Amino acid sequence: MREVVLDTETTGFKPDDGHRIVEIGCVELLNHLPTGRQKQWYLNPERDVPEDAARVHGLTTAFLVKFPVFGDVAGEMLDFLGDAPLVAHNAGFDLAFLNAELRRLGLPALPASRAIDTVQMARQRFPGAQASLDALCKRFGIDNSGRSLHGALLDATLLAEVYLELLGGRQTGFTLTAAAGAVVAAPVARRLPRVARAHGATAEEEEAHRGLLGQLKNPIWLSG
Repeated sequence: MREVVLDTETTGFKPDDGHRIVEIGCVELLNHLPTGRQKQWYLNPERDVPEDAARVHGLTTAFLVKFPVFGDVAGEMLDFLGDAPLVAHNAGFDLAFLNAELRRLGLPALPASRAIDTVQMARQRFPGAQASLDALCKRFGIDNSGRSLHGALLDATLLAEVYLELLGGRQTGFTLTAAAGAVVAAPVARRLPRVARAHGATAEEEEAHRGLLGQLKNPIWLSG
């Protein structure tokens, strides 16, 4: 089963307020595991990047101006997504921005039915607990020490690990091979058949046994 984990970075919170996407990161999964295929696009948002947003992801207007606009990468992005389910943390946010960009190009929107929202998964599994990506990385022991700033590809990579844990984690004793699409049991050491040994008592053991019986009063072994 193919899925794509995706994340976006933007100039603000709402596309209806004129905010745009500045970065898209995608990680391909097969049977819930990363295949190694991933995509990242920095985008010129065709507007300024507010200081508050730049402090979150570190992407400034001056940095982004040299990159393509969304329309230049939309075809490549849609080809990578294909018809796969889309795994995202707070999926409504990412889909709202992606669909706003697609509408500007006159392209069909990505339906909400394709989205798998890991925030909802986390809240169902851990009611009342924090459901941020950082909190989930800490809960599952996933190293996010490199996440000093938000980044779409970095966050998608971390989310792929979190998603696997939310599904139940790696099965102990199994080797999971995404590329082959198989779950292979870990090899078990084979033992050679044990040769049966003789169980008859030796003459010395029989003599010791008779000596022991002589010390007992009415031993049951001599009755009958």
